[in-house]
Formats: sequence, C-alpha cells, structure tokens
Amino acid sequence: MLLKIYSKITSKALPLWEKLLTFRLSKGKEDETRVNERRGITDATRPEGKLIWLHAASVGETQSSLILINAIIKKYPDVQFLITSGTVTSANLMAERLPKNAIHQYVPYDRPEWVAAFLSHWRPDFVLWMESELWPNMLQQVKEQKIPAALINARLSPKSFQIWRVFKSTAKEILSTFSLILTQTHTHEKQFKSLGQTNVVTSDNIKYSAVPLPIEGSKLGALKTAIGARPFWVYASTHEGEELLACKIHSSLKQKIPDILTIIIPRHPERRNAIHKICNVMKLHSILRGDASTLPEKNTDIYIADTLGELGMFYSITDIAMIGRSFSDDGGGGHNPIEAAQMKCVVLTGPNVQYQQDLFDDMFRQNAAYQMDDKTELLNTLRNLLGESSLVTEAINTSYAYAQTKTNVINIVMEQLTPHLDIALKQDADHAV
Repeated sequence: MLLKIYSKITSKALPLWEKLLTFRLSKGKEDETRVNERRGITDATRPEGKLIWLHAASVGETQSSLILINAIIKKYPDVQFLITSGTVTSANLMAERLPKNAIHQYVPYDRPEWVAAFLSHWRPDFVLWMESELWPNMLQQVKEQKIPAALINARLSPKSFQIWRVFKSTAKEILSTFSLILTQTHTHEKQFKSLGQTNVVTSDNIKYSAVPLPIEGSKLGALKTAIGARPFWVYASTHEGEELLACKIHSSLKQKIPDILTIIIPRHPERRNAIHKICNVMKLHSILRGDASTLPEKNTDIYIADTLGELGMFYSITDIAMIGRSFSDDGGGGHNPIEAAQMKCVVLTGPNVQYQQDLFDDMFRQNAAYQMDDKTELLNTLRNLLGESSLVTEAINTSYAYAQTKTNVINIVMEQLTPHLDIALKQDADHAV
C-alpha cells in the first residue's frame, strides 16, 4: 500500500522534481549538459549483447564498483556494462577509469515515468546495486519486469535500519527485488534478515580487495622534494569541523616542532575556499594544491590537497594518516581506513566511526588502528609518533599486515554472484572464461 501511495505522489510531483533539478544545477551539483539523464532521457545508444547495469550512488561506491566490474569482465569478457551514479564527482571518476565496454549515465530520479523511460531504453539483463541507496519506484519496476538483481556490499546505517523497522512490510517488498544480498558485516546480515530477507550472505566489504590507490610518479618526486626533511602528517577525507581541528592541532604541535607541516585532504574539494579561510583566521600560512599541483613552500603551515585521485600519492609519502569524518560536525561515521593501511601508514581515527564500526573494532583489537577520543589525545599521539620512529615502524607493520588479510573479499563476492550471473547471461559456468 505504501509503495502505491509513494508511486502516485512521486508521479504527480513533476514541478517539485523540476525545481529540485533547477536548484541542484544552480549549486553545481548537476551536469548541465547531461541533466536529461536525470529524467531517464539520453542520447547514448544501448550497446548490443548482454548488459549488466550497476548502480553506485557516489564516489565511495563507484570506486568499489570498479573492483567488481573488472572481476566480472575477467570471467565474462563479452558482457557490456551500464554504470550509474548520482554525483558529478563520481561521473568524473568513472570517465577516467571505466573499461572500454562500459558506459556511464546519471541515475534518473525516482519518478515512475522517468524510471520507466530509463529501463525501456537500456533493457538491462542483470542489475547490481551497490551498498544502501534504495529507490522504491526503480526497484519495484525492476522487480515487475523480472530483471534479476543482486544487492552488493549491502549495509544499513543505524538510522536507516530504525526507519525500515517501522515500515518492515514495505522494506521486505522492496528488498525482495534482490535474489542475492551480500552484506559488509554480520551485523548488517542480521539487520537484513530481520527485515524478512533469507537470501543474505556476509562477504565483507568489497572495497578492501582494491589494489593500492594509484600514484602518479611524475608528481610524486616533486612533492617529496618540496617537503624535504620536514616532519608532517596527513588528515585525509576531512569534513566540516575537522579542518579547524587540524589547524588547532598544528598550532599546538608547532610550539615544539617549528617546521611541522600539516596536509589536509578534504573529502569534497569544492570546500577549498572555506578551508583556506579557516587557515587565515588561525593565522596559518596555507597553500591550495589545485589543478596546477602547486607545491608547499618552506613557510607553509597547512597544505590543502584540493584535488581528486591523489590520495594514494599522499598516503605513500606519509607515515601518519588521520582518517576523516570521525571528528566532524555532522556526527561523523568514518571513512575507509584500509586504503591508508595498504600504503603503510599508521592509521588514526576519531571517536565517531559508526558507518565503519565493525571494521574499526577489528582493527583496534589487533592494534592495526588507533582511536582518539578528543583533541588532547590526538595531539599527544601525534607528538609521540612524530618523535619516535620505532613506534611508527611497529604500527605501520601491524596495519599493513592487517590490510593484506582483506584482499580475498572479491573472490568471496564472485563465488556467490557467479551462479546468478550464469543464469541471467545464459552462460554455463563450465564455459565461462
């Protein structure tokens, strides 16, 4: 009943959908040249042959999706891919990294008519849905058209789970679209089963099977030379509130380590000017890296790495990586610490890592990551690490060893997914490449 009501409301709310698109365009959150894709309209041609549609909402999910895409192509080299996402940043990332037999589109908004136009044009043979963004009209139409689907890397935030528990029957109907649900943790598995799903298996988080983040060698040398022998640390994937914290920490560290350099890598580079302003207010000399790859100078306090695709380079040169969205003003939630551990960094985090809780708890138990409860603890930890090389070496070795234990996740995912793909692609498993 609720799904029918939702469908009617979203169908009749065309003026509101259009106002939303206009607003997002004004904020630079939509691509003006491709905005019709949000209405299910495209000039792109559906490729011939079997087509897998994979939806990954934003940057984090799209990076994980690349691991899965490459694994599927290795087994089914003739399959075509349609990749959808909802952010300009993720679209730019896809443009750089997608294989030749894949095309990117913006996912249409969840208005029934726009969803129908999208599905009618692309006619996918199989649907892979990444993580937790569940659009009722889209999934309902996928189900009605009997398109086989799987939910990969599934998770539910505590807030989302509480909401779905209230509307359990609706959640059960939406989730029944998927013939297979692979969850990130056993906690998530229990949540989905409590919502009426039986086809649920824990596979761990697919992003942990990623190869180490890319490094552009031509830029690496120049960056190392610019930093020289200065002691420094990286605050990665920061959100609002954390840049101010980094500046305060830097000012305190500078009292005993005059040549200290702090590198801030914002999760959303478009916040660069706000971060630059914070540095000015704190009377700290800051430089934006920008598209020109501007380098830090000898008197630079805060180096703001406001670029995309360079996180691996910064992890590769630092011994100490503080992972963002764990002290942020939005209540936190945490980001992926495995990327830093893979690059041989000491992994630090703040107290709020609820979106990565199971992973961090496991890392804490094995001393592969360290949690700071407040600014004072973070400051003291940084002072200790910056002044004690043997402590750093031991912590790096432990975190790196832990990261290596996570490399098999993609094999677990493919083992579960392959029987479903064999049926959907009408390819016998014995003849799959």
